[in-house]
Amino acid sequence: MLNRKRSERAPTSHDTSLIARGTLIEGDVRFSGALHLDGQIVGKVLAEEAGAVFTLSENGHVQGEIRVPHAIINGHVRGDIHATERLELAPEARVVGDVHYHTLEMAAGAQVNGRISHQAGELPRELPSPSLRDAEAVPA
Repeated sequence: MLNRKRSERAPTSHDTSLIARGTLIEGDVRFSGALHLDGQIVGKVLAEEAGAVFTLSENGHVQGEIRVPHAIINGHVRGDIHATERLELAPEARVVGDVHYHTLEMAAGAQVNGRISHQAGELPRELPSPSLRDAEAVPA
């Protein structure tokens, strides 16, 4: 009975993919669950689900944009990082690019050569109200 429940379970965010040291991937990488990178990616790293976690080890390198909910960086990144939930920069993190985060944890020793900007939660999309200037510009 317990085995049956396990096999019926859908994959969860606890599923982890590993890209080993010495591996080079050229092109965009899309993942769900968790991705641990010890190798190198030349291209974008893109999460396909809300709970996804990207971990870059001290041996890992990314040359391209990273767009994930949660990133743990302890290696080298040449490109922008967009972490919609949480960004952790460990002591060996070296980032050349802009960093956008909702929650940031940065250890002593981590380095960012670029802009660091806080991204507030998603704002509701509303139509802007017409301004007085716009109303004057429209012929009657």
